[in-house]
Amino acid sequence: MEHNPLQSYFRQPKIYLTLPSGGKYYPNNTLEHTETQEFPVFAMTAKDELAFKTPDALLNGQATVDVIKSCVPNITNPWFMPSLDLDAVLIAIRIATYGTTMELDTTVPVTQEKRTYQLDLRETLDNLIGNEFDDTLQVNDLTVHIRPLTYQEFTKSALKTFEEQRVFSLVNNEQIGEEEKLAKFAQSFKKLTELTIGMVVDSIVAIEVNGETVDNKKHITEFLNNADKDFYNAIIEHVEKQKQKFAVKPLTVATEQEDREQGAPETFEVPIVFDQANFFG
Repeated sequence: MEHNPLQSYFRQPKIYLTLPSGGKYYPNNTLEHTETQEFPVFAMTAKDELAFKTPDALLNGQATVDVIKSCVPNITNPWFMPSLDLDAVLIAIRIATYGTTMELDTTVPVTQEKRTYQLDLRETLDNLIGNEFDDTLQVNDLTVHIRPLTYQEFTKSALKTFEEQRVFSLVNNEQIGEEEKLAKFAQSFKKLTELTIGMVVDSIVAIEVNGETVDNKKHITEFLNNADKDFYNAIIEHVEKQKQKFAVKPLTVATEQEDREQGAPETFEVPIVFDQANFFG
């Protein structure tokens, strides 16, 4: 291959990231491990930024996958990245590209004044990395082994949920007759139930009982469809608890003196929502 004189000016890693998952839960050949388990993160290219301006690519997750492959090349197939790593990876890319702070626009309670606050992304990232995913739980005589959903599974569930929301909007359409509404609602509710159970099945790696390990997805699905609701609720509760561990916490900010004089609280929480508008410039 012909040498490019500009090669020395190519991107260099801006930061190194420790994944919240610790590099676990990646299928073979989807993550190139390093000796330190710290992974180089590059700033986005102009092509990467343009990818985030394509609505369809954002909706189906392809833009996110392409940008992660570009900026964190050790993650060779981001579709199979555990979803608990997603926010940390995107924050690291954001830091590498735009710096360590991000502005959050919000409205002060009571006064309804518009304010802008600075978010330290390094602190947010540290809070995500300091957690550990608990992949085993005991439910009566059963030992259940779970894993986080992959980004592909997470995206598919989001797409299906989006489709179901469109069906619900049809149900609320006054131009549709009551009988048709009931039929559409029943169909939608059935799909949502199947979606929820499907996500739980995807999360379960195996169930141990009486010295036997069951990892057949068909058997696990059949069991969930026939198990006591307390077992199902225990799985849901555990999965949700693990999910919350790796959720980005809201930013607690202090109000201005003038706002407090008008009845605003001394502090309030600002939700941290990473969207196309504020996260990638």
